[in-house]
Amino acid sequence: MEKVAVLGGGSWATALVKILSENKAEVNWWMRNRNDVQHLKEYRHNPRYLSQVSFDLKYVLPSDDIKAVVAASDWVILAVPAAFVQLALADLPEDAFHGKVLISAIKGMIPKENILITDFMERKYHVPNSHQLIIAGPCHAEEVALEKQSYLTIGSHDMPTAERFCELLRNRYVKANPLDDLDGIEYCAVIKNVIALACGIARGLNYGDNFQAVLVSNAMFEIERFLDGIMPIHRDLSGSAYLGDLLVTAYSQFSRNRTFGNMIGRGYTVKSAQVEMNMVAEGYYAVQSIHQLNQKLQVDMPITKAVYHVLYERISPTMEFEILKDKLR
Repeated sequence: MEKVAVLGGGSWATALVKILSENKAEVNWWMRNRNDVQHLKEYRHNPRYLSQVSFDLKYVLPSDDIKAVVAASDWVILAVPAAFVQLALADLPEDAFHGKVLISAIKGMIPKENILITDFMERKYHVPNSHQLIIAGPCHAEEVALEKQSYLTIGSHDMPTAERFCELLRNRYVKANPLDDLDGIEYCAVIKNVIALACGIARGLNYGDNFQAVLVSNAMFEIERFLDGIMPIHRDLSGSAYLGDLLVTAYSQFSRNRTFGNMIGRGYTVKSAQVEMNMVAEGYYAVQSIHQLNQKLQVDMPITKAVYHVLYERISPTMEFEILKDKLR
């Protein structure tokens, strides 16, 4: 039986636990909140997210002891918001992940340091890139809970290891495939949340489908320019790990980044939108990191710049999108 740690108690962590446990993996599930752990043990579901999903406790072992969870597992999935990774892992020694395969299910960057999760884990916990994987979509947790047909791409520099992890995920409603582009997939996953914020803001401002289609098509060029600027290798961005993940995040009713952007476009402050959502929109933190990285690269990124201006410089969304619409083609 494969032993997999899932670190995090949110909707995506919950969806991954569902997939893995139903495939008969032993899932050591770390949740920070002790009351949530106890609730899960008593009632077999997460009280906060995807509560309709019931777990078989023969395969799911909930705990609030992160050291024990990591030590008992061969695979470790990070599924906490990027802004809280350092806090979540603070009690772990630097050699905690030695000999384990680390999988990032996080679509964000370490704030202020402006580095990818995989780079942070290599620097802080000495996990080499050859022992790290990335989970990319398009795949919303809510649709996994409903067992809708979904697709996952596992990014890695080690294809045999990626294929082994794909086998842990595949079932009748999830298809998973490996792809040799760890960094490109991770950066794309970060930027697509920024684009989803822009789509939400546009919707909140009552821009229509025509504008959103142009916004998303321009976003693909923006992502391509950024990736070429930061790590220029040949990659086909029309694949599901790139374009597919962008589309589902930009258009889906389940996209928290689109929802967050929509609230901003309708006049919410950042703080009030965060309080009302009670969920983390990774794009809010990611846009600052990407904007700061681009100060050195100087890549043309008008959509990212517009979102940054709205969220961090408090420029009126109406005014900023009036400027943006003349930069799109």
